[in-house]
Amino acid sequence: MPKGGARARSGPAPDPDALRRDRDAGEWTILPAEGRDGETPQWPLTEESVREDELWERLWRMPQALMWERYGQHLEVALYVRRLAAAEQPDAGVNLGTLVRQMADSLGLTTPGMRANRWRIDRETEESPRRAAGASTPSAVPSSARARLRSVSGGRG
Repeated sequence: MPKGGARARSGPAPDPDALRRDRDAGEWTILPAEGRDGETPQWPLTEESVREDELWERLWRMPQALMWERYGQHLEVALYVRRLAAAEQPDAGVNLGTLVRQMADSLGLTTPGMRANRWRIDRETEESPRRAAGASTPSAVPSSARARLRSVSGGRG
């Protein structure tokens, strides 16, 4: 095992809501909450099981599927589906569960994976029907770090 030096994904994950993140806000990709439309891609591996077909169909409707399609990750998603279906079996080893979690991270299916890929799901479109139904509208979010600090400290500074 190598010693010292930076490791992949070492340190805290980037936080899109951090005060100093205004400078790199353009680096985050906002994915639509409604997910991906269109036909599900063809299964790229050998014969798929019924469970693999269910997982494949469900995953390609998720918001992250837009990015997988953009980057041609059909094979990676299929390998994840195959390993996930195997990990669901009662006799599956712990190492298979670890592999599935790592694959889910790299595909942006977990919160840490979304942060590492700098993807966010657009929750505003999801919340707007609730607001229209009579929920109170939240106050406007200040645009700069200085304005956010002023709003927290009561307007001083």
